[in-house]
Amino acid sequence: MGVALFVSAGLIFAVTLNPVITGVYFGGLVVLLLGVFAAERFSGAEEQAEIATPDWSVTVAAIESENDAVPHAIAITDRANRLVCANKAFLAAFGTKAAPPMLDAERPALEALNRAARNAWRDGEAVIEEFNDSKLRSWGVRATRAGRGDDHLIWRLVMKVVPTASEALKVDLSGPLSGILSRAGIEAAITGPDGTIRSVGAGFAERAVGDREATLAGQQLVSFLRADERERIFFAREGRSGTPQTLIDVPLSEPALAGTSPTPEDGATLMLLVDGGVGVGSGWDGSAQAGVAQLEALLAQLPLGLAMTDRDGRFLFGNEAFLRSVGRGEGELPAFPTDLVVREDKTPLSDAVRRHGRGPATRGDMAVRLSSQVDEPVSMGLAGVRGLGEAAVLLSLADSSEETQLKRQVAQATKMQAVGQLAGGVAHDFNNVLTAIIGTCDLMLLRHTPGDSDYDDIQQIRANSNRAAALTRQLLAFSRQQTLRPEILQLPDVISEVGPLIKRLLGEKIDYHVQHDRNLGQVRADPQQLEQVIMNLAVNARDAINTNGAHGRTSKQDGQGRISLLTRSVKSHEVVKFGSEILPAADYTVLIVQDNGGGIPAEVLPKLFEPFFTTKELGKGTGLGLSTVYGIVKQTGGFIFADNVMTTSGRPMGARFTIYLPVHAGEAPQRRKVEAPETSSEWSAGGRVLLVEDEDMVRAVAERALVRAGYQITACSDGEDGLEAIQADSGFDIVVSDVVMPGMDGPAMVREIRKMHPHIPVLFMSGYAEEALRNDIDVPHMHFLPKPFSVAAITDKVAMVMAQARAEKVD
Repeated sequence: MGVALFVSAGLIFAVTLNPVITGVYFGGLVVLLLGVFAAERFSGAEEQAEIATPDWSVTVAAIESENDAVPHAIAITDRANRLVCANKAFLAAFGTKAAPPMLDAERPALEALNRAARNAWRDGEAVIEEFNDSKLRSWGVRATRAGRGDDHLIWRLVMKVVPTASEALKVDLSGPLSGILSRAGIEAAITGPDGTIRSVGAGFAERAVGDREATLAGQQLVSFLRADERERIFFAREGRSGTPQTLIDVPLSEPALAGTSPTPEDGATLMLLVDGGVGVGSGWDGSAQAGVAQLEALLAQLPLGLAMTDRDGRFLFGNEAFLRSVGRGEGELPAFPTDLVVREDKTPLSDAVRRHGRGPATRGDMAVRLSSQVDEPVSMGLAGVRGLGEAAVLLSLADSSEETQLKRQVAQATKMQAVGQLAGGVAHDFNNVLTAIIGTCDLMLLRHTPGDSDYDDIQQIRANSNRAAALTRQLLAFSRQQTLRPEILQLPDVISEVGPLIKRLLGEKIDYHVQHDRNLGQVRADPQQLEQVIMNLAVNARDAINTNGAHGRTSKQDGQGRISLLTRSVKSHEVVKFGSEILPAADYTVLIVQDNGGGIPAEVLPKLFEPFFTTKELGKGTGLGLSTVYGIVKQTGGFIFADNVMTTSGRPMGARFTIYLPVHAGEAPQRRKVEAPETSSEWSAGGRVLLVEDEDMVRAVAERALVRAGYQITACSDGEDGLEAIQADSGFDIVVSDVVMPGMDGPAMVREIRKMHPHIPVLFMSGYAEEALRNDIDVPHMHFLPKPFSVAAITDKVAMVMAQARAEKVD
């Protein structure tokens, strides 16, 4: 390049022959070449600098230290205060989001860090003797400027010696704190991990050795305490006159911080001796009473029944749930748990309480029978407790009063259902017997005139049979198997119609009071059956007002009293507030029948609606009045409840029956129609009848009655025979059949007959309810005759059915 420079300069001189021009040209070329050379050198330096970028992972490895007893947190920041490198100790203490000088600390500490950063950038180094972060850790801080361009700061944070928890908490038992604790009945001492005393309060020293100024350092804490045979703790110096102490140990050491090792101070404990305050002939002192009152207040709020006893088995406390579970009222906690159980369980329970009250803390369960619930064993939990003063055993008993009541209600409902099914079956069989008796009496009366000697006896038999038939109807009402003819009606209308009859039954001494609520909803019920309900309740209330009333409690009103019939409107939101497990949320029209007699005894209430249960004297009641009411109300879709009206002092002042009938929406109340009795005047007998009845006596009576009326009868004893008879001879005009029969029953037989003769009329006879049978039979265009029936009833019914069939055939 230098040769070319001189050659080009020589050429310029040869051309111009001017040395000045040649010198300027030569100088310019030299400057140009120097600039190019400098640019190349600068570019190469940049490439070398880029290649020489530091590897921070090597830096991290260099600043890590695994063997430091005290953490050394090291961080490197750039001029923008960005964290470019840090060791594990720094990351464990401050995390990755914090970089000096913006660490997590209070404002004065942050200002000190910022001053240190400015000084380090200016002077090359800055030191902070003590920096406290937000976690109350103390650090020594040094910031040093470093790097080729002095463009980084190296921060070294060294944690100072970690104080013990007792020092951090500044627990000074020689100061006023000890006096405050002593006045509250609490003595304090700080002990080491081996139980030796490091410092004590003045109150502790006075009770331990009689000298408030004694330090007692280096001596064993247990040397100043003693325990009796019941494991209660006392100050040894006070002897038997001392009060028991509750010992509470509060560990003052805490887990070592990250990167630190435990110090010799770790393991210190703050010992608090709380004065139990139970001395000979003394009660609880103020401080101890406050602590126990807080514990009892806590236990009282728990739904689980809890009680505490001492080691001798004496009750110390029982919460409200426990008292409810054992059938006791407030303030009725007995002296011992054994007073709550039956005689056979007293010894096992006493042994269990003593066993759990002594020795190590244990727990267990045992089944006991409470004296308030002899027939229902309950599970009682027992747990030995320590450190609660006199309390040694914790008894737990679930409050099952509501559950027990619900179980009783379910059992009562199940029993009522079973009795109802039994009553329905008895009524059905009894109706067959009564049908034969009444029919036979009718046939005998056809051969005897009123002047005959046997006529009156036959009439007496027939009358008694009709009375028996009324009893079976009551049984069917209880079992909800009677025939109802419901209408849409208003309850006050029914009460007003039956009112005159009630007044005559009650007599002059009993005041009859009626009060109706406004805006009553209409109900759907059988008016005749509803009248029977009101009559039965009114008569029952009348008997209850008299001496030895129907409810089973003696009344001393000599027949004078008051019976009230009240109607109320109850909306669904009000029902929800009742919280009843039985009554669904809906709108109801309520009928209340209330008297001011002696009330209903508690032992009578569960049996009140059972059939044949009565508190009246022998021969004065059948026990079917309230059971009939129950059955009619339930079959109507309502609910009935019985209870006592109580005075303010808690004494019964009368019985109350409350009936909830659901409000029927939609249709307007219908006027009751008086139906004319069915007659057969338009039919002349003479048809052929297929009679199917499995009871021989009923079949004989029905056959004789229909033959006397002019019908040709083919009698069969079961469904198979009846089906064979109509298959052999298709000339029958009507089928008269029982419903329930062995083998093929009446409905199955009729369905087979209808396949062959679709339009043949069918008359079913049964002692069960018509509505229930119509739902089960599922045979169209059938007629029904309830048992027991008379001779005239069956002949008129057959004539009516055949006349109706003939009219439909003509149409």
